[in-house]
Amino acid sequence: MVANLGAMDQNNVVVMESELRSLVEQIFIKLGVPLIDAQTAADVLVTTDLRGVESHGVSGQFSSYVEDYRNGITNPDPVVTIVRETSASANLDCDKGLGIIVAPKAMEIAISKAAVQGVGMVTMHNTRHMGMASYYAMMALEKDMIGLSMTSAGPSVLPTFGAIPRLGTNPIALAAPTSQENPFVYDAATSVIASNKIDIWKRSGKKIGPGLVADMFGSPIMDSLDPNDYVGPALLPLGTTRELGSHKGYGLACMVSILTGILSGGGFDSFPGRPNYYHMVAAYKIEAFTDVSIFKSTLDDFIVALKNTPPMPGQDRVLVPGQKEWEVFEHRKKHGIPIHKDVINWLKHTCQELNISMNFQ
Repeated sequence: MVANLGAMDQNNVVVMESELRSLVEQIFIKLGVPLIDAQTAADVLVTTDLRGVESHGVSGQFSSYVEDYRNGITNPDPVVTIVRETSASANLDCDKGLGIIVAPKAMEIAISKAAVQGVGMVTMHNTRHMGMASYYAMMALEKDMIGLSMTSAGPSVLPTFGAIPRLGTNPIALAAPTSQENPFVYDAATSVIASNKIDIWKRSGKKIGPGLVADMFGSPIMDSLDPNDYVGPALLPLGTTRELGSHKGYGLACMVSILTGILSGGGFDSFPGRPNYYHMVAAYKIEAFTDVSIFKSTLDDFIVALKNTPPMPGQDRVLVPGQKEWEVFEHRKKHGIPIHKDVINWLKHTCQELNISMNFQ
């Protein structure tokens, strides 16, 4: 992605951030979402696309959000209730609210608690899809805090040695502030890939690489596969096989399930009652542990040391977590966001149905 930032795909339409943000916001409002919440949701989705995470942005998730609102699966104006609370924690019943709307509110609670107690943690149940997990972790950066976020999704990932999906992709995100370098941002599923990437590969005509998915019997497919031949969901845990460490990805996915669903009192990945999702966000006040300036400068040094690692033959450089996304973000803020023509056509159709004027084609 980084190497091809300036390349133009004939199947893409480049849309400026402000145009996309305005259109997404209008669509949410037409679906009954209050203005402030619609602005929040649009910011989450557009920021996701700006960072190059199309699988969770307008191109990857927006259509399913719209469909769920129309089908009554998601509540456009939820009343979020604090079920349990301490000075450093809270558990929220999110009233079937969309995760990209309720999770920022939960992170604000976590940050406010961390400002007083040093740490703050909030769990959420009775909610819907959370989108890009790092968005909420990054909310802590401007407060000189470390942000953590994770979510458990519907079962699409096989346990190690399993033939039936029991776990979600269950991503984990962590963001930490720096002084000179871009903030450290890690955001990754505990499966080898996110399921939405398969849909993106279908649109772009790319094959599924070896070791990313399993066949109908649970055996890893170790050859490239046409996405149209994929019978899912049967994603593999991070590591692909037991010999390559899939038990580690499997264990991490279980950890996410415990800290999100089971701890919130909601359930777990394959628990009856889907499409409920379960989330957790946390904030850590750096000043409660060490001097902020020392932390930031030391993290700068750590990042520089990683970047300065001699690259292996055939590679130009060593990247640090989040670096690719920051580079894509800076480019797309200036030059616009590429949107596949199929997504553009869906946006046109949706705008016609909702009587919204669409200014880009």
